[in-house]
Amino acid sequence: MNWSEEIEAASRRLQDHVRRTPILTLEPGALGCHAELTLKLELLQHSGSFKARGAFNSLLSLDVPKAGVIAASGGNHGAAVAFAAQALGHKAEIFVPALASPAKITRIESFGAKVHVIPGAYADALVAAQAHAVETGALAIHAYDAPATVAGQGTLARELDAQTNMLDTVLVAVGGGGLIGGVAAWFQGRVRVVGVEPSACPTLQRAFAAKQPVDVDVGGLAADSLGAKRVGEIPFAIAKEHVERVVLVEDDAIRAAQQVLWRDLRLMSEPGGATALAALLSGAYKPAFGEKIAVILCGGNVDPASLAA
Repeated sequence: MNWSEEIEAASRRLQDHVRRTPILTLEPGALGCHAELTLKLELLQHSGSFKARGAFNSLLSLDVPKAGVIAASGGNHGAAVAFAAQALGHKAEIFVPALASPAKITRIESFGAKVHVIPGAYADALVAAQAHAVETGALAIHAYDAPATVAGQGTLARELDAQTNMLDTVLVAVGGGGLIGGVAAWFQGRVRVVGVEPSACPTLQRAFAAKQPVDVDVGGLAADSLGAKRVGEIPFAIAKEHVERVVLVEDDAIRAAQQVLWRDLRLMSEPGGATALAALLSGAYKPAFGEKIAVILCGGNVDPASLAA
């Protein structure tokens, strides 16, 4: 597949449907970092995360039946599919695991979708969603392991590329791999792409070690957004060619990154959205002096009360 062409086509498709989210270039020494640091504020995207890109690209490029669309999600993909479906006049049903945050469930419902809460983790919600899609004839929109989803997420990297000058590195949080797959598919080695995963959900790191996607245990602070049981086949195929490495961060580092974003920048990020920054702040990723780094803040669906110091 020619990913550059797919991402360019997705960008044209999405131009009237998603936001061109801003970047924030920080001053030297900001956040205690000696790199040249740029934050991509994708937490300002429609429905609160980058997932709107893949959702709109899927609904605009695929045939949607009268039965509408179905998705399994820890929250953000579900909100994005619900938002896109509402905007385009389609029915949506979203299956979420019991660990999904109440804030995210409320967000999905606010976009007019019917929510089914399934016991267990994301993988359990996915099984239930797939079964319901077969039963109803609705179109299932995968959160990360589908070409239209990956190409849609790749538009974020295309946009970031146009907003910045000569990046060295992009830090990307990893769950099922849709975002890092799209980012790496766009840059294709021109920029170093480094994945950041919670130590409690190391899907891509384990896949690299095994040389294929494998199941992992799911847990931790960011499980509602980064809690896939295994990395997707499509993202992994891209990542093994164009992702340099993966670093792991602990829950305490993710929480600290959330608090720094709020305290110093007044940005409210969910745990998954702050995970990539946690790699810098915790030292899991050690930049060279003056290295030009972009950090993708990929989601902001968080209860503000949880950020109270």
